[in-house]
Amino acid sequence: MKSTRWACWLLCASALALPPATQAQGARVSSPVELARQADRLKPGDWVWAPRIAPQGPMLVFVDLSRQLATVYRNGVRIGVSTVSTGKPGHETPTGVFTILQKDARHRSSLYHGAPMPYQQRLTWDGVALHAGGLPGYPESHGCVHLPYAFARLLFEATGRATTVVIAGDASHPVATGRGEVLAPSGAAVPEGAFWAPERSAVGPVTIVISRSDGALSVLRNGIEIGRTSAQVNGAVDGDDSTHVLTLATGEDGKPAWIFAGVAGHADEEGRIVDEATRNRIHLPQEFYDKVAAILAPGTTLLVTAAPLSAGTPGASLTVLSGAH
Repeated sequence: MKSTRWACWLLCASALALPPATQAQGARVSSPVELARQADRLKPGDWVWAPRIAPQGPMLVFVDLSRQLATVYRNGVRIGVSTVSTGKPGHETPTGVFTILQKDARHRSSLYHGAPMPYQQRLTWDGVALHAGGLPGYPESHGCVHLPYAFARLLFEATGRATTVVIAGDASHPVATGRGEVLAPSGAAVPEGAFWAPERSAVGPVTIVISRSDGALSVLRNGIEIGRTSAQVNGAVDGDDSTHVLTLATGEDGKPAWIFAGVAGHADEEGRIVDEATRNRIHLPQEFYDKVAAILAPGTTLLVTAAPLSAGTPGASLTVLSGAH
């Protein structure tokens, strides 16, 4: 009888020590970039991180309480999306516009008996922060925004103090909102039709986005859209309909060359140089091309995606960050 009790105690202790998969601190590796186009398909603990899409520019983190998702923007382009767990009833996560006040990779809570809060990024001085934590698939924190462990580390490394964090929505009453497409411009306050207005942002990193579903091209500089036109991709970049990211670099001959960047799900493309046949598949007005060519420089990023550039176009709609204004 005694041995039976001892075995039972060990079994119970083991069950308590090993949380179920949905409560663990997230997947260790990024999901393929295409999965992020339908963010609602991400399971608790899933995330996508593709910083090569926009290597430079201002950052913004948008936490949607209604959908329990966080989306990361850089240079006006989504570079990541992750499932989260926010404040439970009685400990709701506050909404509003915040900046990162403090960063501590090995932080321990002063309110909850020294509980570990890895990769903590403080948003308020009374204890609300982004950090790695449990992800059961519903709000269960004491007010903080729990992130997958690996995602929290990558985000911690990418942000700086004063990075903007927008928290909106209602965790108690989920509602249908934009799907938070990743790998597409934010779509906030975008005028309709073709235009070229480089004076909107005179300097900064440049990102070009081509949407197959819209048949459109958008140019962003330092996080602001400065131009848009029609564009057609005759067939996918390499024969399929996947997402592709390219960076403008200097080739061995000293001339500019577009080189594939390996992103989640397409690591095998890393370092491939785009040949003339592939370049000829993309068509846009010559006058607009000449204007864009004048601002191209090594480090410019080109994204070819099936995601739409704005709400109301084919495919899922985009999240508009109205709370950021």
